[in-house]
Amino acid sequence: MKALLFDVFGTVVDWRTSIAREVRSLGVPGVDGHAFADRWRSMYQPAMDEVRSGRRPFTRLDVLHLESLRVVLSEFDVRLAEDSITALNQAWHRLDPWPDSVPGLNRLRTEFIIAPLSNGNISLLLGMAKNAGLPWDAILGAEPVQAYKPTPEAYLRTADILGLEPSECMMVAAHNSDLVAAADCGFATAFVARPLEHGPSQTADLVAESDWTYSVDSIESLASELGC
Repeated sequence: MKALLFDVFGTVVDWRTSIAREVRSLGVPGVDGHAFADRWRSMYQPAMDEVRSGRRPFTRLDVLHLESLRVVLSEFDVRLAEDSITALNQAWHRLDPWPDSVPGLNRLRTEFIIAPLSNGNISLLLGMAKNAGLPWDAILGAEPVQAYKPTPEAYLRTADILGLEPSECMMVAAHNSDLVAAADCGFATAFVARPLEHGPSQTADLVAESDWTYSVDSIESLASELGC
C-alpha cells in the first residue's frame, strides 16, 4: 500500500455543523441552519448525476453548489445580496475537520501518500485544507480526472496520476457506496464510521456493510491499525 485516498465531505470534515453555523451567522429569523444544510446537501448527488449521465459537461462542484444554493434560498424564502450569496457558497471551503482528522492524517502521512479523492474541485479542497490544517500531499479528485465518483474513472484516473496500480491505493470513506465502487476498481478499502455526519437522526452508513480491508471509528484508529 502506497497511497491512502480520502473521501472528504463527511469522512474528514463535518460539513453539516459547519454549514449550519454559516447559515445561522446570516441572522435570518426563522431559518433552521441544520435544515438548510440538509436541504442544500440533498441536491449534491442529483446535480452531479447530470454530469455523470453525460447530460452536462464536467462542471466544478463550486458551480453546482451555487446553483443549488439559489434553489434552497428560494425554498426557504431567504433574500440575500449577490455578494452574500457568493460568500455563503464559499462556506464549503471553510468546513471544520472532525477532531481526529488532522492528528490522524499527520500520522498516516509519515508512511503513506495521503490525498483527497473527493468530488470537490481543486480550489475548494485547497481552501478547505488551508482553513482546517489538512496536511495533504496532493490535491486530487474529480476535477483533475474530470469524473465524479462513483464512476470508475474517478478512482482509476486518480491512481494513474500518482503512477500507481489500483492495488497500491486504499480508499478511505465513511460511505459504504464509495467503498463498493473503489473495491470494484481494485482498491483496498477502509471504512471510518461517522454516525453523526447527518445529525442524530442518521440512519445510513452507521456501520461497515461489507468486509472492508479495515473498519475503524476514527482516522487516528486507522493510523494505529496501519502502524503509524
